[in-house]
Amino acid sequence: MIHLVIADDQPLVRSGIRMILEGEPDISVVGEAADGDEAVALVLTHEPDVLLLDVQMPGIDGITAMQRIAVRNVATRVLMLTTFDLDEYVYRTMRAGAAGFLLKDMPGEDIVSAVRQVARGADALLAPAVTRRLIERFAAAPPHPPAAGLAQLTARELDVLRLVGRGMSNAEIARELFIGETTVKTHVARVLMKLGLRDRVHAAIAAHQAGLT
Repeated sequence: MIHLVIADDQPLVRSGIRMILEGEPDISVVGEAADGDEAVALVLTHEPDVLLLDVQMPGIDGITAMQRIAVRNVATRVLMLTTFDLDEYVYRTMRAGAAGFLLKDMPGEDIVSAVRQVARGADALLAPAVTRRLIERFAAAPPHPPAAGLAQLTARELDVLRLVGRGMSNAEIARELFIGETTVKTHVARVLMKLGLRDRVHAAIAAHQAGLT
């Protein structure tokens, strides 16, 4: 069972997301918060698997709340929620250690999928529209593919990098290549290490710049 806290200053948003998630047999909402301070208190009390946290809230904002949670060494993974897909928010939330960045107007099934992926320990997760825009922005820059690093990748690692560049999750890559999801996770980790990349978003950018997609 995935235990989850929802933090958003709009009651209708909280109730709507709660209805979506509580309809799933493997997800339990253990608390709701209307501001950042309340979100921190709920996480420290319940230590949920996932926190859905609005970026902009009264009192301390979502990013500050996430930083306060992080220093307490709580294992809760944070999915940031916002109505704005501005790059400023994306960069700040990912730098602060968020496990993902989702838009509130995403389909309900995508939010459910994101919660499950993050609870399973998936790498940094971005809303598809945000991922596409970031990739397009970086891909438009002068190409600088890590050629030396690419030469170190095995054929299977190149296959995985190519699919990461297409925005596929570990589970989707596993189905595409007929291998286990744990094996995919291992390949992704090796790709990141060999190319000197921080996360799968940067790996997707590298795949585009290298012409793999």
